[in-house]
Amino acid sequence: MGRPDDAHAHDRRWARDLRDTFRCAGALLGLLLLVDHFSGHLTLWRGALWLTLAVLLFVVLWPARVRAGEGWLSSRGLLRERRVRTDRLVSVRCLDGVSQRLLLRDELGGRVEIDPDVLVHNPDLWHRVSEGSRKSVASGSLTCGATALRRVAERVERETAETVFKVSGLE
Repeated sequence: MGRPDDAHAHDRRWARDLRDTFRCAGALLGLLLLVDHFSGHLTLWRGALWLTLAVLLFVVLWPARVRAGEGWLSSRGLLRERRVRTDRLVSVRCLDGVSQRLLLRDELGGRVEIDPDVLVHNPDLWHRVSEGSRKSVASGSLTCGATALRRVAERVERETAETVFKVSGLE
């Protein structure tokens, strides 16, 4: 953990996701104010209500900032950062629902929940997680989650191959 910042990998799409969050909240606010204005019902209180609704949407859509280094993975939300030791993992699970999530837990009680697409679209992040998880498997601490990690690895490899084919014009 005491390595220079260039040894850390991060989500390269985070800034774009944050801009999209701003745009979505701004579009909602603009649309609500526009509809209220043309219907003749726009008041200061209604404008404040629409602004509050847009701010709530912004907070809900705030993207987690995912970073990884040698032996660790962190996810920073709006209010707090969660960190897990990837070289001391005890379980990795895929949680299905509205959006798929990957839940990683370590021996020290650390818990990080991230979108697997972050790892798929950032091979350098995946490489850090994969390195650490291999150490967990070798030490015997990872008792549950080899299948989930294998699925993510397959997705990363498939996406990387597709990108290479597109760039080289072989698709």
